[in-house]
Amino acid sequence: MTGNKDSDGGWRKFLWNSEKKEFLGRTGCSWFKILLFYIIFYGCLAGIFVGTIQAMLLTLSDYKPTYQDRVAPPGLSHTPRSDKSEISFNMSDEKTYKKYVDSLNELLKIYNESLQLDPKMFEDCEQDSTYKERGSLDSDKEAKRKACRFDRAWLSSCSGILDPAYGFKEGSPCLVVKLNRIINFRPKPPKNDSLPTTLKTMSDVIPIHCKNKRDEDADKIGPIEYFGMKGPGFPLQYYPYYGKRLHPQYLQPLVAIKFSNLTQNQELRIECKVYGENIDYSEKDRYQGRFDVKITVKS
Repeated sequence: MTGNKDSDGGWRKFLWNSEKKEFLGRTGCSWFKILLFYIIFYGCLAGIFVGTIQAMLLTLSDYKPTYQDRVAPPGLSHTPRSDKSEISFNMSDEKTYKKYVDSLNELLKIYNESLQLDPKMFEDCEQDSTYKERGSLDSDKEAKRKACRFDRAWLSSCSGILDPAYGFKEGSPCLVVKLNRIINFRPKPPKNDSLPTTLKTMSDVIPIHCKNKRDEDADKIGPIEYFGMKGPGFPLQYYPYYGKRLHPQYLQPLVAIKFSNLTQNQELRIECKVYGENIDYSEKDRYQGRFDVKITVKS
C-alpha cells in the first residue's frame, strides 16, 4: 500500500510540483519560451511558403500561359460521348438513344442564332480565309475580343433543327466534332503529301476524315457526310483563341459527321483524324488529333 501511495505521489508531483511551481517538469517561464519558439519557427515556415507562392504568382498571367513550349496538339472530341467510346442504340426504341440526343442538344444550345446577335460580342467571319487576329494577349487587356458567329444551321441534318433526333431514329447517327481549345494556338493546314488520297485539299481549313478502323469493316460503314461552315474541316478564321477572360463568348467551330448507311446489328469501329502541319498523334493519348468510336445500330 505504501509503495502505491509513493508511486501515486510521484505522478502527482510530476504533473504539478507545488514546491517548484512546475507543470510536467517545467516552470511557466520554460513553457512560455518553448511556446514562443515554436510560434516563431512555424510562423517563419508559413512565411516562406506564402512568399514562395506569391513569387510564383508574380510570374503568371491571367491572360496567357507563362510556358507554352511543351503544350501538346489539341485533342479531338466528339459528342455524344459515352463510356469506353461505345455508342449503341436501338433505332426503334427512343429510350436507348435519348441520352445521345440530350447531349447533342446541350452542346448546340449555345450555337443558337438568337444568342449571337450582339454586334459588340460577335461578328461574321464567313468571308475570311485565314486567322482572325484581334491583337496580342498582352495588348488592351481590358477589352473583350469579338467571337466569330457559328450558325448551328450549317450542320444541316445534324443541327437538330431539321431532325430533332439527329439521325438516330433512322439508324443514321450524327457525331458533332470539335478541336479542344488551346490559348493562342494556330493550327496549320496540312501539306498535300500528308492527306489521304480521298480527302480534298483545302488551304483554309483543318480537314477531318473518318474511315473504318478495322479492315473487315470497310464495306460496312457506308457513305459518310460532313457538315460545317466549310464542309469537312475547321475554318482557320476561328483561331486563335484568346482565353476565357478576353474571349468569354468564343464559339469553337464544329463539324458534324453523319453515318448514312451503317450495317445494322454489328459493332463497327470508326476512326476520325484531323490533319494539320502542327497536329500530331500520340499512342498514349487516344484523343490527341484523333479518336475512334464503336457504333452499334440495332434494328
